[in-house]
Amino acid sequence: MPVVWAGIDSGKIAHHCVVIDQAGTVLISKRVDNDETVLLELIAEVTDIAADEEVTWATDLNSGGAALLIALLAANGQQLIYIPGRIVHHAAATYRGDGKTDAKDARIIADQARMRTDLQPVRGADQISVDLRLLTARRTDLVCDRVRAINRLRATLLEYFPALERAFDYSKSKAALILLSGYQTPEALRRAGTTRLAAWLKKRGARNSATVAAKAIDAALTQHTTLPTQPVGAALVSRLAAVITSIDAELSELDTQIVDRFEQHESAGILVSMPGFGPVLGATFLANIGGNLDGFDSVARLASVAGLAPVPRDSGRISGNLHRPRRFNRRLLRTCYLAALSSLKNSAASRTFYDRKRAEGKTHKQALIALARRRIDVIWAMLRDHKPYLEPLAKLPLAA
Repeated sequence: MPVVWAGIDSGKIAHHCVVIDQAGTVLISKRVDNDETVLLELIAEVTDIAADEEVTWATDLNSGGAALLIALLAANGQQLIYIPGRIVHHAAATYRGDGKTDAKDARIIADQARMRTDLQPVRGADQISVDLRLLTARRTDLVCDRVRAINRLRATLLEYFPALERAFDYSKSKAALILLSGYQTPEALRRAGTTRLAAWLKKRGARNSATVAAKAIDAALTQHTTLPTQPVGAALVSRLAAVITSIDAELSELDTQIVDRFEQHESAGILVSMPGFGPVLGATFLANIGGNLDGFDSVARLASVAGLAPVPRDSGRISGNLHRPRRFNRRLLRTCYLAALSSLKNSAASRTFYDRKRAEGKTHKQALIALARRRIDVIWAMLRDHKPYLEPLAKLPLAA
């Protein structure tokens, strides 16, 4: 049993460490820089106080600014548990005083680690899943940036050239983005003409250049009024089109990296055999579970972390009152949800289960979450037994 508990309120530049004993007495309370030499000195100081007895470390971050601390603790054989910031926030209300300081938060983290037995240790992920976590996080950022840029581009076009805004789906048409890189106004399009514009687009690798040129010229012929917003708006549209094109190029390169890294994982083939999982969703799933099932005691725990297991809120004579959990891994939930949605296209078993839930009166979203929960059981068994997915045989109707 531990004799001292060290709570770390983690930060980007520095951490605050509070060490307490079995009685809750504070032995150390100090601010330490997020620096390897300083952190190693802290680890040595705390282990000296424990006199070679067990020390339990606790932190409110399991990545980011705490990454160096976590790596140093693991290298020195120290036990580390993770206490989410939400727990620390709610626990703070049970301690004296309304003030909030790093020292108080670190004291609460250490005290919670001393009293609670349900906290999960921080387990190191394999190198591939660590790489995939960084790559997929970057991909998510790029996708969000792309959506934001496309929305801004369309909003800007509406300010001075609404006919061109509705002529194309800029989220899917690369040719439309190429068009906007050179022609953004009705006057410029009319001067170019259909034939010249089609040749210009084709020279730059645009597909269906003749069709795109015809649509653009048709849009230009519907508007002969120059709005006050056109000069600045046209310049912004050209710039936004270049930004989206650049994002698309980086996304393509990033997807290649993700696929190459994902295929090196021992569970890659097993995971993509599950309908709905491609390399990107499979990589995101592995990144968010740490590459294996070691961090989960059971499939129920995995479902809970993914936000797919309802939690009870019973009181008195009220029972069976289930609600969606508040604390879960949102990226993992989104991955499971999207994979379940995609599986409806090519998995008869998924479609049958989904249709049954819909027939029971569940909404589309509820039925998909139920399907994702059922599929978690299957994925757990697949990864545990290292066996790929096999689609169940359809039941034949009984003969008359």
